[in-house]
Amino acid sequence: MPTADLETLPGVGPATADKLNEAGFESFQSLAVASPSELSNTADVGESTAADIVRAARDAADIGGFETGTTVLERRNEIGKLSWHIDEIDDLLGGGIETQSITEVYGEFGSGKSQVTHQMAVNVQLPKEVGGLHGSCIFVDSEDTFRPERIDDMVRGLPDEAINAALEDREIEGSADNKDAVDELIDDVLDKIHVAKAFNSNHQMLLAEKAKELASEHEDSEYPVRLLAVDSLTAHFRAEYVGRGQLADRQQKLNKHLHDLDKVGNLYNAAVIVTNQVASNPDSFFGDPTQPIGGNILGHKSTFRIYLRKSKGDKRIVKLVDAPNLADGEGVMRVRGDGLKPE
Repeated sequence: MPTADLETLPGVGPATADKLNEAGFESFQSLAVASPSELSNTADVGESTAADIVRAARDAADIGGFETGTTVLERRNEIGKLSWHIDEIDDLLGGGIETQSITEVYGEFGSGKSQVTHQMAVNVQLPKEVGGLHGSCIFVDSEDTFRPERIDDMVRGLPDEAINAALEDREIEGSADNKDAVDELIDDVLDKIHVAKAFNSNHQMLLAEKAKELASEHEDSEYPVRLLAVDSLTAHFRAEYVGRGQLADRQQKLNKHLHDLDKVGNLYNAAVIVTNQVASNPDSFFGDPTQPIGGNILGHKSTFRIYLRKSKGDKRIVKLVDAPNLADGEGVMRVRGDGLKPE
């Protein structure tokens, strides 16, 4: 959105509009979902002026009021579903991973969390008729897990129907059995994954804000951002905030980070997938002794919580732990060289 549009808001002159743009507030929508204190700090305006700007932006963007359940249902029809290409898991999730929601995937090391983020970075780029969202991906890498070679494997491992649809969509001549065509497809898929490595928790939080800017830049492109993956969400926070004395600070920062990620999902109709580590609970005498890091803040903010558990060989149990409109349940997948596959 051009800067001049922001100048129509009360209290926003050319200088303030420039500051707002530099801070990533480029539309009425992004201002409407900001808090006055956040605006005051980033744009260097008074708290009361910031409150007026937010209020006017909400009126201009036509959000923030009450609406009927019918209207909510109509808006939910715009929500996309990102397929795993595993029928059992897609059925478990009501069709796949939802846009405009945070899906948390947690489990112990080697359970397949990073495999899920890689597979979804591929699947999101597929046409909608074969389970994709025809979009690009932002990948925030905090544990040095992103591997382009893995993307290569997973594209080659897609069903022929999905590969052919992707080739046709990108106007690449050839089919799934044509090596040159698939090689070109892989290059194009990698071009549409925007990767950033997070070096610490503050840098990770900054990257969430940058993700909003990148999603805004690509909003009207052929492949808008439809997936934001963070692998892993909690690693840096867990390492930097040690002990009970720092727990409150950690949770406060984690809460802000989650809200920033959620904004990207809601503003740009993107799916947000975060992976999470687990800790052992020595007090647990029965059942699984592992529990996810992040406490209630992460539990409440995640719309869907998925627990991955190792089984025999390459088998993984995918358990839906929490969802607002779905029953808890389990499914089975295999983590293979060519990607995530049915049992």
